[in-house]
Amino acid sequence: MRKATFGTNGPEIGVLGLGCMGMTWAYDVQSRDDENSVRVIRQALDLGVTLIDTADMYGPYTNEEVVGAALAGPYRERAFLATKVGIVPGEVGQSGARDGSPEHVRRSIDESLRRLGTDHVDLYQLHRVDPAVPIEETWGALAETVAAGKARRIGLSEVTVEEIKRAQSVHPVASVQSELSLWTRDVLAEVLPYTEEQGIAFLPFSPLGRGFLTGSISSFEELPADDFRRRLPRFQQDALKANLALVGKVKEVAERVGATPAQVALAWVLAQGRYVFPIPGTKTPRYLVDNAGAAEVVLSAADLAELDTLPTPTGERY
Repeated sequence: MRKATFGTNGPEIGVLGLGCMGMTWAYDVQSRDDENSVRVIRQALDLGVTLIDTADMYGPYTNEEVVGAALAGPYRERAFLATKVGIVPGEVGQSGARDGSPEHVRRSIDESLRRLGTDHVDLYQLHRVDPAVPIEETWGALAETVAAGKARRIGLSEVTVEEIKRAQSVHPVASVQSELSLWTRDVLAEVLPYTEEQGIAFLPFSPLGRGFLTGSISSFEELPADDFRRRLPRFQQDALKANLALVGKVKEVAERVGATPAQVALAWVLAQGRYVFPIPGTKTPRYLVDNAGAAEVVLSAADLAELDTLPTPTGERY
């Protein structure tokens, strides 16, 4: 897989990462298979997918354990390991309570390192800003993890430009993670242009529209009973039916360029900036291979323009 620099001052890593959340949380949890997940993570490394993204709240807590098992021994040095702090786990599919207190950050980094079986993470991210705690205080505690050698760099998730600037006044921001896909483009207005200007890496989560843009979901009833997408507005049957027209356009482009819909959706995200590293999630080997292939898909200016004009989806994100 081709590589890119993780922001202005970061290392070179594979342009596509792997989001591990669905391996133990939110998506069809009843079919959880930790041994398979370990194999998928290691297969990702073999494909050049080096950015492995997890969080303490996924599971809760079990996701980091699975990732730690996968990266045991020689695999750890091959990975760019990222985890998150700042949300106290709640009900699956719900946001949970936010805790950005310095005490929580200091305690959580040690617990995450223990579960991950490593002495440091390559990226430690604030999962969500806690409105009850000034971001400068939370960010200062994350900066302490860098000074202590427990994190190589720190990043933010789902933030505004103003919040990025406030964090930057305390310690450099290595990355920002937010949702970005052909059906969620909010960050294109301000956040992504700012990170691009500042040389900050941008990590789009759900770059495949939580699987919808692959064309594999055609009705609400196909979703497993314990799948959190059943709660999301865009996946309710009437909205989903309307949104299939959007997927149809992606399929048309895919057929024209000789790629899969997933690859086209990911290639569009990759084309949005120099420092964009999508982190599609999967626990299926063939989908992993398909996603990785997106790094080699080249969309023409005409292809990108056509995808840019896709309609706004029916339904809110949450």
